[in-house]
Amino acid sequence: MNARLYSIIALLLLVGSTARAEQPNIVFIIADDCTFRDIGCYGGQADTPHIDALAEQGMRMTRCFQAAPMCSPTRHNIYTGLYPVRSGAYPNHTRVDPGIKSVVTYLRELGYRVAQTGKTHVGPATVFDWEKLGRGKTLAFDKMNNLMAECKTAEQPFCLLVCSNEPHTPWNKGDPSKYPADEIILPPYFADTPQTRADMARYLAEITYFDGQVGRTLQLLDDQGLSDDTLVIVVSEQGSAFPFGKWTCYDTGLQSAFIARWPGQIEPASISDAMIEYVDILPTFIEVAGGTPDPVLQGKSLLPVFAGAKSHKKYVFGEMTTRGINNGSEHFGIRSVRSEHYKLIVNFTPEMPFQCAASESKTFRSWQAAAEAGDEHAADLVHRYTHRPAIELYDVQADPYEMKNLAGDPRLADVRRTLRSELDGWMIACGDKGHATERAAYEHMPGRNPPGKKGGRRGTQYTPRKEKL
Repeated sequence: MNARLYSIIALLLLVGSTARAEQPNIVFIIADDCTFRDIGCYGGQADTPHIDALAEQGMRMTRCFQAAPMCSPTRHNIYTGLYPVRSGAYPNHTRVDPGIKSVVTYLRELGYRVAQTGKTHVGPATVFDWEKLGRGKTLAFDKMNNLMAECKTAEQPFCLLVCSNEPHTPWNKGDPSKYPADEIILPPYFADTPQTRADMARYLAEITYFDGQVGRTLQLLDDQGLSDDTLVIVVSEQGSAFPFGKWTCYDTGLQSAFIARWPGQIEPASISDAMIEYVDILPTFIEVAGGTPDPVLQGKSLLPVFAGAKSHKKYVFGEMTTRGINNGSEHFGIRSVRSEHYKLIVNFTPEMPFQCAASESKTFRSWQAAAEAGDEHAADLVHRYTHRPAIELYDVQADPYEMKNLAGDPRLADVRRTLRSELDGWMIACGDKGHATERAAYEHMPGRNPPGKKGGRRGTQYTPRKEKL
């Protein structure tokens, strides 16, 4: 074989290798109802050795946010690259509007095999027509391994969505004995009761269980020799089911852990303070795969952040719809906007009590009992949780737990006006009409009827007062 032929073969091998390198595999791992600050590498008490190690191998984001503090809107948000109201998937137990595309369509067009295992909570199936590995909410590690092996042999890139159901209630996995109740440190937005401590121990144990699932997934990549050719992202989803987390627009509900490892592309042990959102994930996947994000997508690719960019977004947004959630207030729409320094929350119907599944939890009932017994801190928390003012404004740098409402401070009038203007603009861009959008929530929830109709949820019909949005 002459030198020229050797050169041609070498060039073809190089081109093929480069093409594959330009289309890395993607593994996206998502928890279920996990408050970001409870994870070890975020300063939390949960033992999470695999997640912590991943952070040392890649980048840990300190300011990642999602648009809705509920499972179904969050997952639709990730897979469509659209904010919840824009896609139609803004209540819980929902589905996207006709014509919406998902990660499956975008990545298949780029030659990827797209598969999902574990919790889905999205619809319709015609939009999210990925390969389903296993059944139900159980992670199918054997089928995940087969997928990796088949794609390696076929030299086809894959996108694998690993969707855990932990640490979602009932917190019955893991070993709570690792977390002695009397040694647990409670955040200031918790009332200190025996029930709270017992539940917190079980919850932390289930975060450790989730960490084990992360570890098993990473081991599969190692076993197949694919770790160096794979972008891995681990996120914690919305906050936990304790009060002031899930179902609220406080940072505890909307902020997420986000850890990314991509050998050769992301600097190990790096930390980014850039403000990012879940809506940015799909555009990132598309660019990683070598494509150009669809202009309809509302997020921005994170590749500049992975490369070290210090900033990404000036504002991040949130929305919460209580219509249709378990034990939810019939009307209590919430919207929020956050800058690096301040958070503005708008509660559409402050004259109504706020309630959700957490309101019926054993934890919250123990807070109510403590309040009735004279515990002033518990009484304050119970009142704050169930009765929200029309406007809340927090200095999230000085007050990260959002305990002191500054909405009435005249010195922050300009801050409040600026944030309200940004929020109004975002709502308009999403087609969010406030009260009208809240009233239409049942139209986006297949099989769920309004109260008063056959098969409808129990609740009280309510006509909210008009408010300038």
